[in-house]
Amino acid sequence: MLDAKLIRNESERVKEGATAKGHDPAEVDTWLELDRKRRTLVSEVEKQKAARNAASKEIGTRRKAGKDAASEEDAVRTLGEEIKTLDDKLREIDTSVGRLSLGFPNLPDPDVPRGGVDANQILRTWGKPATHAFTARTHDDLGVALGLFDFESATRMSGSGFAVFKGLGARLERGLIQFMLDVHTQENGYTEVSTPFLVKPAAAQGTGQLPRLAEDMYRTDVDGLYLIPTAEVSITNIHAESAIAEDALPVYYVGYSPCFRREAGSYGKETRGLTRVHQFDKVEMVKFTHPEHSEEELESLLANAEGILQKLGLAYRVVLLASGDLSFAAAKCYDLEVWAPGAGRWLEVSSCSNYRDFQARRAGIRMKPGGGGKAQFLHTLNGSGLALPRTMIALLETYQTEQGTVIIPETLRPYLGGLAEVA
Repeated sequence: MLDAKLIRNESERVKEGATAKGHDPAEVDTWLELDRKRRTLVSEVEKQKAARNAASKEIGTRRKAGKDAASEEDAVRTLGEEIKTLDDKLREIDTSVGRLSLGFPNLPDPDVPRGGVDANQILRTWGKPATHAFTARTHDDLGVALGLFDFESATRMSGSGFAVFKGLGARLERGLIQFMLDVHTQENGYTEVSTPFLVKPAAAQGTGQLPRLAEDMYRTDVDGLYLIPTAEVSITNIHAESAIAEDALPVYYVGYSPCFRREAGSYGKETRGLTRVHQFDKVEMVKFTHPEHSEEELESLLANAEGILQKLGLAYRVVLLASGDLSFAAAKCYDLEVWAPGAGRWLEVSSCSNYRDFQARRAGIRMKPGGGGKAQFLHTLNGSGLALPRTMIALLETYQTEQGTVIIPETLRPYLGGLAEVA
């Protein structure tokens, strides 16, 4: 959520940021007009309440003196009715202002390129994209042949966009999760957490998924809870409506969770095999930082995600997203795209984002200054470390052999009982 002072005092900047993200800047003018009406009404209500208080005081004075106070009593009743009418109008405006405020996207940082997907900037590439002397197989073809996946059973029980991991497929997925958690906790300084997979609407609103992305989320109608699309939602809300001491920052959390996304409107090639599924596993990193240090924390967050790919020996590239490709809540984001030689393309496996104080304002997460004084909103960041499906795709397609087997990277072998090859 944007600071109301920012919208009032720098409305043109807010309009530019909204436009850069593909939102209607006219809503800013609507908000400003409602805000002016609200402040006028607040002033009128305060005047009327002051007049009522004065009249009430006069009633008491006249009664003590044994004088008639009927006219003052009539005035108090009239003022009470007028105040109620004004309060009702004020509540209506507050509702409209609140709805608009929740709909404003975070502003892109100044160094974020303006434009759509075509304006994304490839900053660097690590590793040499794998090539094979034979015709590389896609992960779904290879995985089914090796008995790692069962898409038919998943479709029968749940519909398209789901997968069953079997045997070494399930073990490999579990090993990858444990490997990632171990690296982030033992080498990168994160505290592991295990959080709920179902959250109240307020939690999803706090991180920016609601109300805008409601159609892409799964909801339990009886309880009104939402299945998380990412552990970012529940991990960030650990500190909702609370304050963290300045000297306790930064706070790093990492957690595994299944993620649930309806992916409404996603069809075609992008949905093949594990490429885009409705339920998938992911290891998520979340940071709570001092506002002055969030930019450097974003760079270290990115490095932590890159480290996983480097340890797995998977070629990837770092992409700075343009404003039109940024998420609703992010001010700046780097995507990590891993090379999948079977598919012959780059696949996103992580988005590392700085939200500045946007989520903190929505979720009520503050920092208590060490020297005392008023608590202020801190900054939140998050990044996948990593998403499992596309990491699995890249691993299988990169390390496949002409014989149809898959070599296990050495760094993963301890998590698979020393297994060196899937055959």
